[in-house]
Amino acid sequence: MRVHIGGDHAAYDMHQDLLAFLRAEGHEVTNHGAFELDPEDDYPVFCLRAAEAVAADPESLGIVLGGSGNGEQIAANKVPGIRAALCYDDEMAQLARQHNNAQVISIGGRMTSFEQARSMVRVFLSTSFSGVERHQRRIDMLAAYEKDGTLPPLPSS
Repeated sequence: MRVHIGGDHAAYDMHQDLLAFLRAEGHEVTNHGAFELDPEDDYPVFCLRAAEAVAADPESLGIVLGGSGNGEQIAANKVPGIRAALCYDDEMAQLARQHNNAQVISIGGRMTSFEQARSMVRVFLSTSFSGVERHQRRIDMLAAYEKDGTLPPLPSS
């Protein structure tokens, strides 16, 4: 699996751990930074690049990292076509792929142990989208809105 990863200072140590973990697991990894610990760096610099790389390579997946994972998820979701999911356990990582076909997992380095991050990443990378019609329908609604602002119809009462 090709994996793009990016994160800021708040998850720098986790980032380094995941780089080694991913390579040991046999994944092809592209590191979009941070490349050194700088307490003043900004997560959009790294997370937008990682998400753009995933958008340009539909066969890849991505990981974005920061203190909470919130801003990093928001940044990744600004990239057209990307669905990034903030995950805090294995079940969330699995559902993000199965139900939402998320291509990017966001992890909070201050909220998650290295062991849990590795476990979530393993689950995320090994889980496929279910293809269930209702899940695809929902993804299609989001894609239509992203493309031209089309709102899904309200249910009839």
